[in-house]
Amino acid sequence: MLDFDPNSAADEEAGVFGLPHEEKDAALVLVPVPWEATTSYGGGTSKGPAAILKASGQVDLFDSEVHRPYEPGIFMRTESKEVRAWNKTAKTAARKIIKAGGRIEGNKNLQQALKITNELGGKLNDWVYREAKDLMDAGKIAGIVGGDHSVPYGAFQAAAEKHGDFGLLHFDAHSDTRVAYEGFTWSHAAIMYNAMENIPQISKIIQVGIRDFCEQEHKFIRSLGQRARVFYDRDLATRRFAGEPWTKTAGEIAASLPQQVWITFDIDGLDPKLCPHTGTPVPGGLDLAQAVHLIGLVARSGRKIIGFDLNEVSPAPGGRDEWDANVGMRLLYKLIAWTFVSRGLCKTRE
Repeated sequence: MLDFDPNSAADEEAGVFGLPHEEKDAALVLVPVPWEATTSYGGGTSKGPAAILKASGQVDLFDSEVHRPYEPGIFMRTESKEVRAWNKTAKTAARKIIKAGGRIEGNKNLQQALKITNELGGKLNDWVYREAKDLMDAGKIAGIVGGDHSVPYGAFQAAAEKHGDFGLLHFDAHSDTRVAYEGFTWSHAAIMYNAMENIPQISKIIQVGIRDFCEQEHKFIRSLGQRARVFYDRDLATRRFAGEPWTKTAGEIAASLPQQVWITFDIDGLDPKLCPHTGTPVPGGLDLAQAVHLIGLVARSGRKIIGFDLNEVSPAPGGRDEWDANVGMRLLYKLIAWTFVSRGLCKTRE
């Protein structure tokens, strides 16, 4: 770090955000997960981590809200070739089932394809769990970069073992509480169902920006009672139309969370003008400044952000532009900055 100038252009050989840190020196380590096996609409999210890494050198490290958020150290691990191979196999198998609309009764070939997809999804969970646990046991903060939104499940498990009870702050256009969508146990559309059903240490889920969900998902969330609260996009819009300041709304959201928080962020929770190539864009959603303001309020409230994931960033087909990756890497940098603030590793600017 002695020769590092945070005001200069990023070196092409440098790490994420143009930083010179090695993993041993970094307080926070990013784990890229190039996985999108069960995506059934748009694709490309498995390329998200690499696109974010490539675009990240364009960020200005100086932050108007947080004192030098790069100083505690940020490192991004190399993508796993094994995970990429699993993704290719699982995606090929899953595509057959998706084409059949999930109707596989009496079809041995499709039943075998489903078995392959589910088994590889389970292997992916175990891999993410081991990566996250390794980092947490080493005293690092883990940040997961997907991939589709199924990827952080293993990290939730590791966080539960390391930190005990915690809440999920879930930004998304979708509820993601379907049960084995299209037969896929580890579907991106089932991640929050799996988390709330299988990980009792998740004491509460607060969902923000939700605007696309089925009746079964609505009933499931209601069945959780006080363990869940949803700030639907339509309700956030109604408050805004009535003149309620976002600071007040965001303060209510932050106050709903327990002391320890994992932030799970699907980029399609934002207005799709900010992420037009994400897999399942839905009109509506948050502005980037709204999302970052809420995350900042969580950190300023004294709550501890124990980790986070960012998913569903999909670059334009053929590399036509870097807009999605540009927005994704800037959101990632702010997630890191406010996580550091919540852990006492950085201070806010006056």
